[in-house]
Amino acid sequence: MRSEKTRFLLVALAVAAFAGASFAQQQRIFNWLPANDETVRLDPANYHTGRTYHPNAPGQNNHVDIKAQKPVTIFMTPEGDWNAALQHPEAIASLPQACLREHVVETTYVCQLPVEPMTLIIRDERYSPETPVFAGLGVVLNTMEATQNNTVRAVGSGIAAVLNSTRQSSSPRQFKDPNDLHIQYYRWDCVENCVQPEFRWMEQVREKYQLTSFLKVYGGFQPDHDGEQVSIKIKSPVPMVVAMLPSQIADQLHSQPDALETALQKNSCQQRGVQSLQFECTFNLADGPQSLVVAPEAGEKVPHKKAEILMLAWRCVENCQVLQTAEK
Repeated sequence: MRSEKTRFLLVALAVAAFAGASFAQQQRIFNWLPANDETVRLDPANYHTGRTYHPNAPGQNNHVDIKAQKPVTIFMTPEGDWNAALQHPEAIASLPQACLREHVVETTYVCQLPVEPMTLIIRDERYSPETPVFAGLGVVLNTMEATQNNTVRAVGSGIAAVLNSTRQSSSPRQFKDPNDLHIQYYRWDCVENCVQPEFRWMEQVREKYQLTSFLKVYGGFQPDHDGEQVSIKIKSPVPMVVAMLPSQIADQLHSQPDALETALQKNSCQQRGVQSLQFECTFNLADGPQSLVVAPEAGEKVPHKKAEILMLAWRCVENCQVLQTAEK
């Protein structure tokens, strides 16, 4: 049997889901945005290593614009297989090739990736006498890194060595018939409603008190946004009346306790004759300050025991200015 605490948490989660639904019109919108790009020069049959992607869930994909002067072949291969092939070039011809695209001059390349590190490979399709072994690697002429690029690019140690030796060479590499290749990478990122208000259940009232025939009033609750949820939990040895009333009315009940029944007639956030219950109510900014009112039902014999009361509010804690703008 679930404990009372567990039951409360389950209800709180359900209420949170309901409260979040009221802001569905402000859901984040995502799209592909330019990340880094690079220009590469290839000799016939040269290979170029692009990004290595690290998908963490099925169905993720990449998005790359590729433009070449002469036809190229594009494919994705497991990072480990490619790094091994750099050490054993004869294995390159037998690499796994996912999302193979051949005879490409200009394309937007998209591949649905398996959940493992996958490296983008681009090969110049022109013939070279060295092709049966390994013709070599292209040279990166220019790389522009985007400041918000969150995709990790892993370069094999063999490639790094080749590029470093090329850059440090006293004489520039001479190309037989250069094929200039431009690669524009993209990142999947938020484009609209990116800053969202964040909410948290905040404790407003928690008390275990000695029962009396007098009502208790807990004031000081002011809704901070339209549709704010309040969750109230009561546990008592006798039937109780529990209600949220406008503070102006609740403050008068101390001197006029008989006015409680009249006040309750026009109030929707209330429970009557309850001993163990949790319930929720919704308030808007226009409702103004509210107070929690708790008392034994009229005519009940009040024992020398204690009652427990707990009230939580679903409050904005971060980026609340976005919420205020949306409500204007």
